[in-house]
Amino acid sequence: MKINMSYGSGGKQTGNLISEVFLKHFNNKTLNRLEDSAVINIKGKIAYTTDSFVVTPLFFKGGDIGKLAVCGTVNDLSMMGAVPRYLTAGFIIEEGAELETMEQIAASMALAAREAGVKIVAGDTKVVEGNGGIYINTSGIGEIRKGGISISKCRPRDSIILSGNLGEHHAAILSSRMGIENQIASDCAPLHSMVKHLLDEKVQVHCMRDVTRGGLATVLNEAADQSFCKVEIWEETIPVSFQVKGFCDILGLDPLYMANEGKMIAVVPEKQAQKALQAIQKSKYGKNARIIGTVLEGRGVTMKTRLQGSRTIDVLYGESLPRIC
Repeated sequence: MKINMSYGSGGKQTGNLISEVFLKHFNNKTLNRLEDSAVINIKGKIAYTTDSFVVTPLFFKGGDIGKLAVCGTVNDLSMMGAVPRYLTAGFIIEEGAELETMEQIAASMALAAREAGVKIVAGDTKVVEGNGGIYINTSGIGEIRKGGISISKCRPRDSIILSGNLGEHHAAILSSRMGIENQIASDCAPLHSMVKHLLDEKVQVHCMRDVTRGGLATVLNEAADQSFCKVEIWEETIPVSFQVKGFCDILGLDPLYMANEGKMIAVVPEKQAQKALQAIQKSKYGKNARIIGTVLEGRGVTMKTRLQGSRTIDVLYGESLPRIC
């Protein structure tokens, strides 16, 4: 059944969409009250974030727009040392979208939320003219477990840890759009447990950042700029899967600038680097984690190549792939 403008009228069809799709999958006491606002319990300082998701296609190997929306917001909260607690979800639905598609997306969001230990407690839907597109905005609140983590806190002699292989989300989306058959799946995943392991091990984390649009190169440049320091990474230690490397070689892509949706960097004191690495590798999504570089005096980002040369790594210029998340 296709969604039409009447589903956005606030009448019976709107009520059916809410009750038969969203309440069915997001079922919890707070949401089920259908109040104008959710009343929630939060102790102490909170982290609060919002993000919008416009990925094309809606479904891809390893995920879909719903899983992406939940994981993306959970990860933004986690990077600030927060325990994700509650999400809101707003849906912009173009007429012509299939009701069954909305059901699949809602089910995927519910599954991702359960894995991340969060509840979707409030939401909204709007139906607009169009050709069946679906867009999601999610906001999230988390309780700060460890304060002081910031992209501006990198210090000389810190070590930089990358939690896994680069480029998988970008390659999966591009493969789908180009009709290329391969085994590359998006890395879309919640990183909250990875952060929990780090904090449980009492690692003195200076900075964490999820590596999304703009890729690792852009994130490292942001860290160097905000911390007034230099970052050096080592090409031979940067993890890239055989499949993604081959994909990049064919299309002339650089994994350093490719988007990810389940990877993070952690910047920690050098003396705690091995401890932090082992903590990250305990996570379901951290088995390929590596120490990839160090923080130095100076400015900018450079990479020591396999041939022992030095390459300047700048931020992404322009848009390598639009509507990727």
